[in-house]
Amino acid sequence: MSEGTGPARVALVGAHGFGEIHRRNLARLAGLGRARLVAVAEPAPFAPGELAADVHVHADLDALLAAERDLDVVIVSTPLHTHLELAERVLASGADLYLEKPPVTSLAQFERLSAAAAAAGRLVQVGFQSLGSHAVPWLRSALADGAFGDVRAVTAAGVWSRSHGYFTRSRWAGRRTLDGIDVVDGVATNAFAHAVITAMTVAGAQDPGVVDWIDVDLHRANPVESDDTTVVRLRRPAPQPDVTCALTLCGPDNEAEPFVTIHGSEATATFSYVIDEVRIVDAHGGDRVERFGRTDLLENLLDAREHGAELLCALGDTEGYMAVLEAIRTAAEPHPIPERFVESVGWGADERIVIPGVAEAIARACAAEATFTELGLPWAVDGRDGAEPAGAAFAVGEDAGRDAVAVLRTGEALAASLSPRPYLHPVRTRAGAVLTDAFPLDHPWHLGAGVAMPSVRVDGPAANLWGGPDYRPSAGGYRWGRTHGRIRILAGENAPGTVRERLEWLGADGSPLVHESRTWTWEAIDGDTWRLGLRFELHAAGGPVTLDSPGSLGRPDAGYGGFFWRFAPSADVDVRTRDAQGESAVNGVRAPWLLWTSVLDGARRSVLFGAPSEADDPWFVRVAEYPGVGSALAWDAPLRIGPGAPVTRTLAVVVSDRELTVGDARLLTASAS
Repeated sequence: MSEGTGPARVALVGAHGFGEIHRRNLARLAGLGRARLVAVAEPAPFAPGELAADVHVHADLDALLAAERDLDVVIVSTPLHTHLELAERVLASGADLYLEKPPVTSLAQFERLSAAAAAAGRLVQVGFQSLGSHAVPWLRSALADGAFGDVRAVTAAGVWSRSHGYFTRSRWAGRRTLDGIDVVDGVATNAFAHAVITAMTVAGAQDPGVVDWIDVDLHRANPVESDDTTVVRLRRPAPQPDVTCALTLCGPDNEAEPFVTIHGSEATATFSYVIDEVRIVDAHGGDRVERFGRTDLLENLLDAREHGAELLCALGDTEGYMAVLEAIRTAAEPHPIPERFVESVGWGADERIVIPGVAEAIARACAAEATFTELGLPWAVDGRDGAEPAGAAFAVGEDAGRDAVAVLRTGEALAASLSPRPYLHPVRTRAGAVLTDAFPLDHPWHLGAGVAMPSVRVDGPAANLWGGPDYRPSAGGYRWGRTHGRIRILAGENAPGTVRERLEWLGADGSPLVHESRTWTWEAIDGDTWRLGLRFELHAAGGPVTLDSPGSLGRPDAGYGGFFWRFAPSADVDVRTRDAQGESAVNGVRAPWLLWTSVLDGARRSVLFGAPSEADDPWFVRVAEYPGVGSALAWDAPLRIGPGAPVTRTLAVVVSDRELTVGDARLLTASAS
């Protein structure tokens, strides 16, 4: 659809700041004969020669529109909270609109602007430049064609560093509101807005109608109103991949390229959208890099005017992103990160705040599709009311009313790929040392202490109730798939020192597989030591149930499944039974107890595991790869649960701030029996 001949007449509103980039781009397009900058609206003065002599300068948009005629395109490159009124005036003038990102500051404003564009019959392109990358349609097509296998998630990671000067460069910077007007500046709505919308677009989540719900986890380390360290998470109906974006402006430096990752069963694709580069690592060890070109969005708008080309980022394409912005706008104020968790680097306007370890936190959040609060990061939960998800807090003796020795979590909000289930985390000593880990980067599906099973089968394909990839001998090892089920709590009863629960194990399709009754108990032994008890009983929900592990499916020494305890990072580990010592010697051993002693939280502490009396289950132990201990239900052979023939296990765990001895182990397990 041609809009006339000759270069398009373009006006620019906001010619300083980011407007300078538009001016350079317009100079390029002028050289191609595509566009000519005829006027700017900018109250701040220009240096001599900064603009061409034939460019008219106006103090504001009203003056520009009153003086200029036959404008083809107007670019609005002004602070976000000014967009709506300026955009409406441009559309009313009859010009097409290029509007910087994000388009407006609320969903209500978005609807108003959409109506104005429709009434005017004009084109609106929004300046999310990353969507001009030719990698975006390539990735979307490859994802739709199954090139990456089953895609469980699309994530975005951004780690940048911003100085004090960045947050004080204007009155609106770092503000959620200004003079009662929504500004919604923040890490996901400004600096890394491209990361969020690119991840959503690649995943096919631009339409809010295909999103079940959005949650945001907002934090700030800088002394500003807005968030500078945030997780945005979109949950979508299966089999559509969820989207998780973990972002910070408090990184150690400004060197890292932000990237969007497609997590597939057959390949992982990492898109560095600033440089239009995609790295693909497949399940068989292949590794290649694809490089792409990019279409400038203003040039695309000119093509749409002249030839009817499809806009790469039309206003309607940003509705899903606007739902994210609305969730951030209406969320509670960002949680202020206490000063003891941050470091200050530099001075004056160049001073910047760094959160030590934040890059790893970003990686963990993406790997687990979890928020910083769910990860239990100290800076994310410290001083925050309600930071602990709902569940029982275990306290013993005089510790009642202080930090609990364990917190029971429901796991309901976990990503499907983690096999959502209840778990204990953190588990602490009486002195407060944290003994468990959850969502570790090496195995994000390891969740504190609890019950999980890699393979649960009734009829047809097995359900994964452990999390992570499945062990598939026919495929030669581990492969991701959409096989994850969940364990949900149906009912619970709390009493002093006891929690009783009824649970249901569900397959990937939601069908019931196992009915479980579970009891947790806890009590003090002495001032340094306490005991945790677990009893669970598994009943077939219908026909016979088969429980398998990688070990029973053919992988040697990997029969994990059942009770499992993932330790916090540990040093100088000594693990032993009555007759064996060291990882290789105790892994797979059947013994009445297993003693783990290591340096945890700066001191040597011990955890003693007592074997179930109902069965001679082997111990599963890892030290070198990661620290963990389990009691294996199906070590090297399947375990079957028949109708009327439940499986019961009773275990005891003794936690001590002391370094327990073999003699202690015998006495403590004897007293627990």
